[in-house]
Amino acid sequence: MLERHPTGKERFVSFDTVIRDGRWFDGTGAPSAIRNIGIRDGHIAAISPEPLDETGCDQVIDAAGKWVLPGLIDIHTHYDVEVLAAPSLSESVRHGVTTVLVGSCSLSTIHVDGEDAGNLFGRVEAIPRQYVVDTIDRFKTWSSCADYIASLEQLPLGPNVTAFIGHSDMRTAIMGLDRATRADVRPTAAEQARMEQMLDEALQAGFVGMSSQQLLFDKIDGDTCRSRTLPSTYAKPKELRRLKSKLRRSGRILQAGPDVKNPFDVLSQLAQALGIFRRPLKTSLLAAADVKSNPLAIPAMIKASRMLNKLGADFRWQHLPVPFEVYADGIDLVIFEEFGSGAEALHLREYVERDELMRDEAYRRRFRKDYANKYGPRVWHRDFFDAEIVECPDASVIGKSFGQVGIDRGGVHPVDAFLDLVLEHGTALRWHTTISNHRPEVLKKIAREPGIQMGFSDAGAHLRNMAFYNMGLRLLRHVVDAQQAGQPFLTVEQAVHRLTGELADWYRIDAGHLRVGDRADVLVVDPDHLDATLDAYAEEPFAQYGGMSRMVNRNDQTVTAVFVSGRAVFLDGRPTDILGRQRTGSFLRADTRTPAVAAQATAQGAAPGT
Repeated sequence: MLERHPTGKERFVSFDTVIRDGRWFDGTGAPSAIRNIGIRDGHIAAISPEPLDETGCDQVIDAAGKWVLPGLIDIHTHYDVEVLAAPSLSESVRHGVTTVLVGSCSLSTIHVDGEDAGNLFGRVEAIPRQYVVDTIDRFKTWSSCADYIASLEQLPLGPNVTAFIGHSDMRTAIMGLDRATRADVRPTAAEQARMEQMLDEALQAGFVGMSSQQLLFDKIDGDTCRSRTLPSTYAKPKELRRLKSKLRRSGRILQAGPDVKNPFDVLSQLAQALGIFRRPLKTSLLAAADVKSNPLAIPAMIKASRMLNKLGADFRWQHLPVPFEVYADGIDLVIFEEFGSGAEALHLREYVERDELMRDEAYRRRFRKDYANKYGPRVWHRDFFDAEIVECPDASVIGKSFGQVGIDRGGVHPVDAFLDLVLEHGTALRWHTTISNHRPEVLKKIAREPGIQMGFSDAGAHLRNMAFYNMGLRLLRHVVDAQQAGQPFLTVEQAVHRLTGELADWYRIDAGHLRVGDRADVLVVDPDHLDATLDAYAEEPFAQYGGMSRMVNRNDQTVTAVFVSGRAVFLDGRPTDILGRQRTGSFLRADTRTPAVAAQATAQGAAPGT
């Protein structure tokens, strides 16, 4: 194409990439259209209904019959450890995610050392503790948020990264993990001042806000403080008010998980978002879900967000827009932390001790009592008839529920059938259940709610329990299926906006749009392959964590191409040579236009992994 130089002369400038004849979505919800897109120097240089001049162009993507979208944004991950060991974050990138948000649930790695990070992340997020310790000890060179950002950008990042500062991270670093997890200990005036200074530094560096956590079934790993709840749960109102005041003044975000067993805490979290005689606190709460255990919860959440935002709040729930299906090896699953007998078993790290406990009849009575208690807030429906065994050395039980196994064994209580099988087979017993988001019609209603954000994948955590890396694609399939059935609930344009531009605008980061001048973070989707492959079960060994097999998603025909900073990182379901070897992603600072990463003539040293 010809471009006019400041001298007034015209010169020929080629595109680095042309994406030809795809249906273009700009991320704003505006009508889509067939367009040709030219990428140059990491940015969108042209969007035209007419063919672009491809002379000198290094790469041409034929997108006829396909969709061209802004890269997807994942607003809730726990990639804080994995981004250091395997900065390509390829399991998200392969599904079109080009921006991830770390530092969720009060957990970040800015200030804690490897030992404390292992204790904070290991049990709560089901990442093997020793790999957390080893990774942080190996890679950590920073002591401030600004240094952390600089360190990330020395790695060959695949996607863009943005971050919360974790309240538990700050509290642990200042008070020490033991003092930070004692109900009778408050931070000293100097410790409180230092936490506030840490938050100031994070906001000045460009972090989107602070994450905290009040949910009481998230437990600490390790020996010294094992089974205590996260440090942020011990913070008293004064500590929280002082930190939140900084978020209010800056207009940055509080991400929090209220204590669902304490109605006063939930009401307090909602009220603080409204403000009342002060500036509202921009708030994102965990999490809106259509839980089987309480079908009335989601209507209440929808009403709460509508009321708050009508009264002037800027409030959002986070929501996983697909069925929340989880897998477990034996009793190793975080849902057991929410009641006493389950947490009692998980407190014991040694399987010999666990087995001894599970044989004890007094323990079984406690477990049966907890199982039968259907009152009060809970995540798990506690129904062993709704839990299918998928792997077991005893092939006769595969495909059955624990309840059915109990019947087959002469009327054994479902709890005893479960515990007996765990004793017989340990972690070789693999089973699954769906906890929430099981009703398609309710998912449609949630997807339309402006007070609910599409997110909450938990990517990078619960590696043996779940895989929602492709949740954005699954929402798009739900939209298409509904349209084909003559029962639309969102247009494709609206769904793309909810997964891209809406999130970028709310978190105030430079992502989520596909217009001339925007950074070229691009996803090309084949709508004909928004199909059942999106739901298929898959596992893949993860070399950086000792080769452990983790759950992943594999739907390689759905995504034709993924670009970050205008550079192809996935093509036809396969990573390109630069992914994990050259940096394509950047740290996205709040309220800042982020330059695209310049292409490199030669590869950097190989990443720790792709």
